[in-house]
Order: sequence, then structure tokens, then C-alpha cells
Amino acid sequence: MPAVFVSHGAPTLAIEAHEPTHAFLQQLGKALPMTPRAIVCISAHWESRQPTLSAGATPETIHDFYGFPEALYRIRYGAPGDPALASRIRDLLGADGLVAALDDHRGFDHGAWVPLSLAYPRADVPVLQLSVQSALDAAHHVALGRALAPLRDEGILILGSGGATHDLRRASLGGRADPPVPADVRAFEAWLVEGIEAGATADLVAWEQRAPYARENHPTHEHFLPLFVPLGAAPEGTRGRVLHRTFAYGALSMAAFAWD
Repeated sequence: MPAVFVSHGAPTLAIEAHEPTHAFLQQLGKALPMTPRAIVCISAHWESRQPTLSAGATPETIHDFYGFPEALYRIRYGAPGDPALASRIRDLLGADGLVAALDDHRGFDHGAWVPLSLAYPRADVPVLQLSVQSALDAAHHVALGRALAPLRDEGILILGSGGATHDLRRASLGGRADPPVPADVRAFEAWLVEGIEAGATADLVAWEQRAPYARENHPTHEHFLPLFVPLGAAPEGTRGRVLHRTFAYGALSMAAFAWD
């Protein structure tokens, strides 16, 4: 399986059929070479001190937002969990010196169920989540991906879900549908695309020092960290490819990438 990163935008992406990213995600499952045996989703919306895996058999759907249309709160994503796989991944991480924990009660947050409800609407593929460590850096998350890399040969999809850019202070969430994209957002997104397509892993990991307008586009980095897990699941220097490239609400790049 390829390793994949998607930008999930606002929760309304799940119900906004006119959004280009909505249509892209609806086709994503069909575009991959096979139906995955399971999905490991690294969502920006689960932060913890140490890597933690959801290990319940029947995870609930978490509506971790407020003030959105009622239709969103009625969505339930009923994919099963995979407790045995969660335990095995904990062992894989531990073998690489990454001490991980299991959480039997964690459900699917919207960083997971929004893209998955579009890509795999039948909810028949087992899903488990892996948390991000926002107190740590990109290199740590690359190491997580390297530990997970053997799963790709077993048909397991490693899916990072966050945002290629994520400055909500400038996002026009309640304004024009297609506001102008700020020049610094375009510059950061172009740098990111160039680095991924070139396989410039070292530059990407050092994004805070090397990317233009790094902190303007990621005032906090929890939405960027999920990108580094699928990046790390590919051999270093692997050239990634762009799956999708649009903007939403002005300041949000909705770019998606794959590493084959």
C-alpha cells in the first residue's frame, strides 16, 4: 500500500459535496491499488505525551467540535477496531525504542472519520488511530513512520490526516467561499510540494528553519505532524506524489500526497 497524507479542513467537508476535496476523498479509496486490510490513521486531533493506539473493538464516533450544522452530529462512522493489530503495532514501535500505550476507549475523532467516511463509506475496513506528540518534533514522527513501514507490505494503509497549512486565524470559515489565497500560504504550499516531489526528507524535517513563512502557516504544528508519519513509512529520499492540490477558506491548503 502507498502511505498517504490528506488535509481534512473543516468538519463540514464531510457534507459539502461542492468542495473539490470532498470529491477527491470520495475517489481516494478507488484510486489506491487495493482495499486495505486495515487503516492506521494518524489524526491531528489526538495529541498525547507518548504514542498511543486506539485498541477498542467498536470505537465510537467523536464529534469534537461545536456550532456546526446538525447533520454533522448525526454522522456515525461504524468501522470496527482491531485490538490485535493495535497490540502488534505497540510491539513494532517498542522494538524501535518508541514506548507506546493502548487506549481501549478512544473513538474516531473528526480528523479520522471525516476523510474515512468519504473514502470508505461502507465502514467495513478496520481502523485504529495513532496519536501525535505535539511536544515533540517532525523527526520523532518520521521515526514513528519508519517503525510502521512493514505494515505497508501487509496491505495496511498508513494515513496521516491534518493540514498542509493550518492558520485558522486567517481562514475565512464564515465568509466568502473562495477568498483570495495569501501569498505566504501559496509560498509555503509550493515549498512543501517541491520538497515532497524531490524526496527532500531532510529539508522537510527541518521545515521550521527552511520553509518560507513556516510559523505563519503553522502557528502550532499539530496539524502538520501527521504528514511526517507516512513520509517516514517510505524509504528515505522516496519521491512523493501529489494526489490533490486545492485551497479552502483562503488560508487552508487541502493538499494530499502519497509515497509509493
